[in-house]
Amino acid sequence: MKLPSHDAAARTPGDGGHRVRLPHFPAGPLRQVARRLLLALLVLVLTVAIVYADRAGYHDNADEQVDFLDSVYYSTVTLSTTGYGDIVPYSDSARLSNILLVTPLRVLFLIILVGTTLEVLAERTREQYRLNRWRSALRDHTVVVGFGTKGRSAVETLCATGLPKNRVVVVDPNHKVIEAANAEGFAGVVGDATRSDVLLRAEAQRARQFVIATQRDDTAVLVTLTARQLNRGANIVAAVREEENAPLLRQSGADAVITSASAAGRLLGMSVQSPTAGAVIEDLIQQGTGLDLVERTVVKAEVGKSVRDTEDLVVSVLRGHRLLAYDDPDASPLQAADRLITIVRAPMVQE
Repeated sequence: MKLPSHDAAARTPGDGGHRVRLPHFPAGPLRQVARRLLLALLVLVLTVAIVYADRAGYHDNADEQVDFLDSVYYSTVTLSTTGYGDIVPYSDSARLSNILLVTPLRVLFLIILVGTTLEVLAERTREQYRLNRWRSALRDHTVVVGFGTKGRSAVETLCATGLPKNRVVVVDPNHKVIEAANAEGFAGVVGDATRSDVLLRAEAQRARQFVIATQRDDTAVLVTLTARQLNRGANIVAAVREEENAPLLRQSGADAVITSASAAGRLLGMSVQSPTAGAVIEDLIQQGTGLDLVERTVVKAEVGKSVRDTEDLVVSVLRGHRLLAYDDPDASPLQAADRLITIVRAPMVQE
């Protein structure tokens, strides 16, 4: 599947196509160039000092004398391996210093000059090695499609509940967005997530869950269809702007659909009627602070007890595919296979 607008955005100049980018924090290019220039200058100064100190042992075909300028000239052409031959060492001490000192400095100077090329090759090798290791170790991870406000907030919530950053892969057509995700420690794939080859680069076939937070509802539908085709067993949660598009997303394979505009509108309406209730709801959906809404399994000591006899405040009971309210007569007694949706203090979740 393909959306032309997103595909064009995915192939921005300089991207090199659909690329996987792992987070790394290299030194700035200007600092690296300045460091190389400084090392080359130090080698040149040291060579000039050696030649000038033993200038009496050198012969200049032009005037038979070697001054400071001639020392700089000889050092430059020697380090660059040009070697015109107009200035040559003829004394034993000058030749010995060339063998023991100038020649190693020449080799060091050449290493500095070609260091950029060597570093590029080494960096590519290291990056390919890191990428291969990353691919082989990536299992049961979370693929986040879209790293805007919704996608970023979803990732922050997942990480607050204990999901490691190395188990998150961000997919976005904008390379600057992926760079921002890399800076926060997340791996990223530049490309259009409606294309199966892009999701395969994110190892979508081995992912445990998908968070689809695109800017357009039609894009969300196509991404959901593609993700479900690649991974039949993953949990897919998608966000839409218009509520009328939610059924289409569910038919496309989404397990849960969040209507962002309607949800924000309901929270606004609740806050107008009851600011305190709105603050409580906002606290519940913000993981890591105050009260948290969490889902957990029933512990052995709770089996056979009533919902009201648990230590946590139980809101609902998930039994199979049925979601039972806390006051539903069928919710009690609790069974071993039940899952509880509870309200707890945030520090308890972190512990």
